[in-house]
Amino acid sequence: MRPYNFAAGPAALPLPVLERAQSELIEHGSDGMSVMEMSHRSPMYQRIIDRAEATLRELMEIPDDYAVLFMQGGATLQFSGVPLNLMHGGKANYVVSGNFAKKAAQEAARYGTVLVVGDSSDRNYTYIPRPKREEFDPSADYVHITANNTIYGTSWRTNLPDVGELPLVADMTSCILSEVYDIRKFGLVYAGAQKNAGIAGMTIVVGRRDLMEQGLITKAAPSVLEYKNQIKNGSMMNTPPTYAIYIAGLVFDWVKEQGGVAALQKVNEQKAALLYDVLDHSSFYKAVADKADRSIMNVTFVTPSEDLNAAFVAGAKEAGLVNLKGHRATGGIRASIYNAMPLSGVEALAQFMKEFERKNG
Repeated sequence: MRPYNFAAGPAALPLPVLERAQSELIEHGSDGMSVMEMSHRSPMYQRIIDRAEATLRELMEIPDDYAVLFMQGGATLQFSGVPLNLMHGGKANYVVSGNFAKKAAQEAARYGTVLVVGDSSDRNYTYIPRPKREEFDPSADYVHITANNTIYGTSWRTNLPDVGELPLVADMTSCILSEVYDIRKFGLVYAGAQKNAGIAGMTIVVGRRDLMEQGLITKAAPSVLEYKNQIKNGSMMNTPPTYAIYIAGLVFDWVKEQGGVAALQKVNEQKAALLYDVLDHSSFYKAVADKADRSIMNVTFVTPSEDLNAAFVAGAKEAGLVNLKGHRATGGIRASIYNAMPLSGVEALAQFMKEFERKNG
């Protein structure tokens, strides 16, 4: 029996996706070869990438005036890609709500002026700072947020900041396709695939064409990062991460088969509620994130001691519940319950939590 994998990323994939990829590993359909062997310029591969984009557009209700790109370099490369493409006025607002939000702001500061409007580092990122509209500089080029903070277990969810007429940019790496967001509220979103959309190696970038087609702010920047060029070349300015895009397409198909993003959101909220209910009724465990800002993707908590934290992780592994150790920056325990984590896995974890408290509390 496969264990329940609570890894934060690369994370669990839906079993039907793995089985489909296995069945097509040597030959994709009647194409006579594996996807890994296909020329990205071939008609057979063009059908794969076109289908992936079409399904993602359907799932996220992406309108025609928004472009969809499949890029390389992870979300971390987009920490540079965003300011290099959008910071034409030389400054941007950043809300720092976690480790990756801080890194995004630091990277953007290499290319212009970063105005940090809201920073929750004073309490180790256990809450989401919520700046008011008037706190954002209206002359800046955009506002950047990290929609879900994987390490700390906090999330903006749909309670997005009021940014006025400024484009809102969001790193959605650990929450894309997990709940319904109105893409029209964003100027641009990006997400590494390895948590909810596939395997490492591919990054989704979705944004308004008028923003993305402005070009780079400097000719010194790598042209492969230029959204305008990537749009013109259909994400194929150079060889794209072909197999990662194929896997993402299979994941998109699976999401559609589950009833779409709204249906998965209901399941995700149910899964998270199971764990938070245990935490809220326990005098043994302590939830890390503020209740008002809890993520439904990453549930973070601690026991009364480091030794018990370690014992919990070890005992859970023996019970078939793996990769529950918290991030090195926070310690404790973290359960990442992305779309591919079945309800049965979360039920098993909740039961283990109760039993562990009974024995050690």
